[in-house]
Amino acid sequence: MLQLPDSPPRMKTLVSVDESYQLCRHLTAKYAKTFYLGTLLMSPAKRQAIWAIYAWCRRTDELVDGPASAITTPETLDLWEQHLEAIFAGHPQENYDVALVDALQRFNLDIQPFRDMIAGQRMDLYRSRYETFDELYLYCYRVAGTVGLMSTSVMEVDTTSRTAPWYQKQPLYMPTEEAIALGIANQLTNILRDVGEDARRGRIYIPLEDLARFDYTEQDFNKGVVDERWRALMRFQIDRARQFYIKAEKGITYLAPDARWPVWAASMLYGQILDVIERNNYDVFSQRAYVPQWKKLRTLPLAWMRSQVL
Repeated sequence: MLQLPDSPPRMKTLVSVDESYQLCRHLTAKYAKTFYLGTLLMSPAKRQAIWAIYAWCRRTDELVDGPASAITTPETLDLWEQHLEAIFAGHPQENYDVALVDALQRFNLDIQPFRDMIAGQRMDLYRSRYETFDELYLYCYRVAGTVGLMSTSVMEVDTTSRTAPWYQKQPLYMPTEEAIALGIANQLTNILRDVGEDARRGRIYIPLEDLARFDYTEQDFNKGVVDERWRALMRFQIDRARQFYIKAEKGITYLAPDARWPVWAASMLYGQILDVIERNNYDVFSQRAYVPQWKKLRTLPLAWMRSQVL
């Protein structure tokens, strides 16, 4: 997958743009059901671009978390970054790349967040613990906050309210910090939902300083101990994640009108995972927090109302 040619073009017949977008759509629908539901509320061009971005992010994540992750090395990621540079130069290497090259022509996407995500995957190659939240924050930014930046470039900002002369000389407000906050909120939610799975792989993403704060040890973690110490620790982590959701929501009003509903929906739907963890009495070792489809669908009208008035 990562063998790049000496010259940018490769003598290989790739799928059409439409076919590539369909591949990206199927990948998104398969692995990110909640996220995919939110994309269906977007305009066709924007949803397709988001599918292309997700497909690249998913394939990047698979390098360190997928079936072949055992053979991934720093050199593998170096090759993947070269692959990325070829895409941004307009030279797709694989079928999924065709859609992303097309999206780059339609939207003002910057390569740096993509590079930062690869840097996050490098962290997973050599780290399985984080001492402080500051350390974890950097990881969360790289693997998820970057997705917020990529997505904001596709969502675009609202310019319809800036027709008055006194607005036209002021720079547009870009809700980049809020976009990053939503990505970090989602990643913190992932971390809490996937505690059991990560424990079985020998990974602890909850900061060790937080474990110590609640007198909960790594041995307790490895045994999956759910007691009052653990529940207090989880309440602390959930509150932190929700603070990032709150920060993120303040930026939605700056987005283009056709992007507000899907972003509200995505934020609310993902945040509901935290509610399920609470209802499960914080046991994330033996059961996975799951939001049923009927509840997701019931959330959409409320998300639409928020997109109209907030």
